[in-house]
Amino acid sequence: MSADTHDARSAARLLAVQALYQMDIARTPLEVIIREFGEHRMELKLENIELPQADSAHFEMLLRGVVENQMAIDRLIDGKLAENWSLARLDSTLRAILRCGVQELIYAPHIPPKVVVSQYADIAHAFFEEAEGGMANALLDNVAKSLANDKDSAVS
Repeated sequence: MSADTHDARSAARLLAVQALYQMDIARTPLEVIIREFGEHRMELKLENIELPQADSAHFEMLLRGVVENQMAIDRLIDGKLAENWSLARLDSTLRAILRCGVQELIYAPHIPPKVVVSQYADIAHAFFEEAEGGMANALLDNVAKSLANDKDSAVS
């Protein structure tokens, strides 16, 4: 994979988290979000720094996948949270990060799990100054290991 592809996917991940957050908070429908982000937000700028253009196909795969698979994704996340915690209790941004990460770990097996975990942990650290980044890293790493164990068990 080229550096351009890596950067484009990184940008798509960040935008997907932002889009899921907007869907959660403003109740914006999926098709409206995809259209809005496609028309206005795929080219990111941050304080006069141009960031790479997002991979629109990857962005759309993440959003559509989270929406289509949300019940299964949420059950998996809930099962990995510490006792007395639930997904509903988490910050909306952290929920979006975890949902995107789990979606990608399950439904994009061609992408190395270490890359997925690292990228979403970085996004969490960018949004949060506290333990949320470590929590995202640990939970997604746990999901990745569980999926690898399930895959190994199926092959044996």
